[in-house]
Amino acid sequence: MNDKYILEEISKDKNKLINQRRKLHTLAEVSSKEYKTSAYLKDEVRKLGLPIVEVEGTGFYAILDSKKEGKTIGLRTDIDALPICESETNLSQKRIVVSDDKEVFHACGHDGHMAILLSTMRILKKNIDKLKGKIIFIFEEGEETGIGVFKMIDKLKDENIDFFYGNHLASFLKTGEIALDPGAVMAGFAMVDFTIKGVGGHSSRPDKAISPIFAQAAVIQSLASAFVNRLDPNQTVTLGLSTIHGGKAHNVIAEEVRIDGTMRYFDRKEVDKALELIENVGSQVANAHGCKFIVNTLEAEYDPVINDSDLSRIMKEELRDYFGENLKEDIKWYASESFELYGKLAPALFSLVGIANEEKGSGAEHHTPLFDLDEDALENAVFAMVKFAIRFL
Repeated sequence: MNDKYILEEISKDKNKLINQRRKLHTLAEVSSKEYKTSAYLKDEVRKLGLPIVEVEGTGFYAILDSKKEGKTIGLRTDIDALPICESETNLSQKRIVVSDDKEVFHACGHDGHMAILLSTMRILKKNIDKLKGKIIFIFEEGEETGIGVFKMIDKLKDENIDFFYGNHLASFLKTGEIALDPGAVMAGFAMVDFTIKGVGGHSSRPDKAISPIFAQAAVIQSLASAFVNRLDPNQTVTLGLSTIHGGKAHNVIAEEVRIDGTMRYFDRKEVDKALELIENVGSQVANAHGCKFIVNTLEAEYDPVINDSDLSRIMKEELRDYFGENLKEDIKWYASESFELYGKLAPALFSLVGIANEEKGSGAEHHTPLFDLDEDALENAVFAMVKFAIRFL
């Protein structure tokens, strides 16, 4: 199964690969509601005669066993879409395919991820006589909300998986490019959610109330200053406060204001320091304004996605002939991924596969209405995934 043979197999499967990506795009469903998507995927697995292991919710995995002693690897995809209204066009032209649900669409490439795994599954099933060991094909529910990964990990513990591989289509890389650096390649994710509570009142007499509005403004400004001056500049921790909720009428001073957002980071010690900083600064500044600072959530949800150094080195060697100078290095993405938890179960490798193509209008930011992918990039992702399976089996 040399590169030429693998590329021939991918070429034979290309039409199905693209058609399935389009079908899955039309089925787009939000996290934990992927009923049609999951049913479609299971039907495709059954066509290959592979056993399915159910996981609570909409997630599941399938097993391809060579019946010969060897390693066990896990190949993973996510299956959910986002509650975002899809634009009829991408960056330059009308879309090839749109979601059936106008308020939900695959704005992060998960339709491509699923099609990639299905194509990889067909190629490996066809050539299982050339391999040893076992392959676990993982279909993870609700990556965008994190609801499915813990149930999946708990179920997979009994499979004794030696290595995991996953990929993410990346709009900041051009079609043909791939990155699989060692170490942290995607950021950790921490939730920030707090309430500032004062005393409500009539807006005509603010002196008789204790307004949380001014307190929250002071807290936000103080946090911005603290992040600049009290965190290690060599260990970036971003603070993205995204919502402020407080008050319902122009003549009523609200009793409380709620603020939330996220932090992204690559160093766990520094984010723990940042979480403590938020609580200390928030409490003291709110108190100075006569208000209370109430923590709803201040915790790290995911650590960074960490690529195993040996897997990264080996796969760079395996892919260098095919990708050449398009094998990119020193690439970090500040988005976060539940895939990091697979790396705590066994050595793992997560690749970033480019999908930006100016001529086709792909390359818009993830999680935006204009996001689209270049379908030609799917073949590159299948090639890398198949190569991983062959190398470690």
